[in-house]
Amino acid sequence: MLEVKKLSKYFGTKKAVSDLSFSVENGDILGFIGPNGAGKSTTMRIITGYLQQSAGQITVCGKDIEESPKFTKSKIGYLPENAPLYTNKTVYEFLSFIAEIRGFFGKEKKKKIEEVLEQCFLIPVKNQVIDTLSKGYRHRTCFAQSILHDPAILILDEPTDGLDPNQKREIRNLIKNMGKNKAIILSTHILEEVEAVTNRVLLIANGKKVYEGTPEDLKSNSLYAGSIILNLANKDLENAKEILTNIQTIQEVDILPESNNKQLSLRIMHSNKTRENIQKAILEKAFQEEWQVLELKIETGNLESVFADLTSNQSGRLK
Repeated sequence: MLEVKKLSKYFGTKKAVSDLSFSVENGDILGFIGPNGAGKSTTMRIITGYLQQSAGQITVCGKDIEESPKFTKSKIGYLPENAPLYTNKTVYEFLSFIAEIRGFFGKEKKKKIEEVLEQCFLIPVKNQVIDTLSKGYRHRTCFAQSILHDPAILILDEPTDGLDPNQKREIRNLIKNMGKNKAIILSTHILEEVEAVTNRVLLIANGKKVYEGTPEDLKSNSLYAGSIILNLANKDLENAKEILTNIQTIQEVDILPESNNKQLSLRIMHSNKTRENIQKAILEKAFQEEWQVLELKIETGNLESVFADLTSNQSGRLK
């Protein structure tokens, strides 16, 4: 559907994107993440034809974007961050203008506009001048123009920016539903959005790819992924820590800041590949010591910590 091969982009002597390769297929929702200045927006602008690459090749639905610009652009819907609008037009007038640019007229144009007004929850403001809209409604109007022509590929840059929690949930659900039969690139700084919506993640830093895979696999590279969190009712701290450290395969026991005079919270690092066995051993020891177990859980990892580790490490090596 969309394939990027060895893409590079220079601005003078600065290399904004370096030898970047990835693909997005029908049914994929790719979370495109990285720190500010990593090259995300530059990459998306090249794919959509707003910028020309310095090197590399991009194909959309089997066609090269440089050789077949009109065809490839017709297959893409693009929501740029802080997208400009004709603020003197009503929402309906603006979408009517976009529809005609896309080649829709008459009954077909009306049908397309009505569909996106409903999809993007814009019906209450369809006759309102854009300049009088809230930031959330403006952003939804921009979103509507990006999907009006039912593109095969959808590129979204911060699609929930400025929306309240309910509106974010609605747009995320819309993206997930559209992702069933489209190829979607979703660029966002909201990592919970990556977990909630995407099925693949591409992480770049300094214009280079440092990770590509599923959100679950990315989280598993968190420093504490797989560790065990044990919460006990108030007990002697050092005693519990010492007893647990003596269990075979337990490597380290740390007292967490959440501990207080009512609860002892411990993080247990271990080398046991069968987590069920180490959990069983911990519970047996708790029973022997007559500890009151409040909670026992496996740490699944944290996207924020992995993001920080990988983007601050220019080699991009995982643990």
